[in-house]
Amino acid sequence: MTDAQPTESERSYNGLPGAFPYAIRSSESLLFKGYVVVATLLTVAIALIFTFGLIGVLAGSSGARGGTFTFSRTFFLFVGLLVVAPLLAPVLLVARRHRRTASSIAYDRGLALSALGFVASLYVGLIISVPPALQESTTSRVVMALYELPQLAGLVPPLLAVGLMYLVHRLLR
Repeated sequence: MTDAQPTESERSYNGLPGAFPYAIRSSESLLFKGYVVVATLLTVAIALIFTFGLIGVLAGSSGARGGTFTFSRTFFLFVGLLVVAPLLAPVLLVARRHRRTASSIAYDRGLALSALGFVASLYVGLIISVPPALQESTTSRVVMALYELPQLAGLVPPLLAVGLMYLVHRLLR
């Protein structure tokens, strides 16, 4: 029996789409494997929402010339990227780590937990940023407290979660 090293084609994953199955195959953490599925579904859903939103923005500004309207279209795509990138980052980091070195199960779990925290922070940020005209009456004190915050404060939970994700990556690598 020979101990042949895996070839480079067996160890690599050929870009973003291949990173997802590679990360699932190479990780021993069930929590991380579950996160890969959640990240895939959320990324597809968010991409569809932003695609349809962009179509709406384009339709609403079709007769306008450049300037502010061009900036709003670009900013819309930029915000979509800022939402999707932290969802994809843990999958890419774990796939890269498994490809280059022997990754630990603690690293995979830590990134999965911090990434799930990011998903929860997106929800909290969305609650905070709901316009007053669309807020529903509720008996939940937590939701009412979140409604009372300024809408710009909706950026804080996702930013904190991304910072936490970065710290977990740095500490466990």
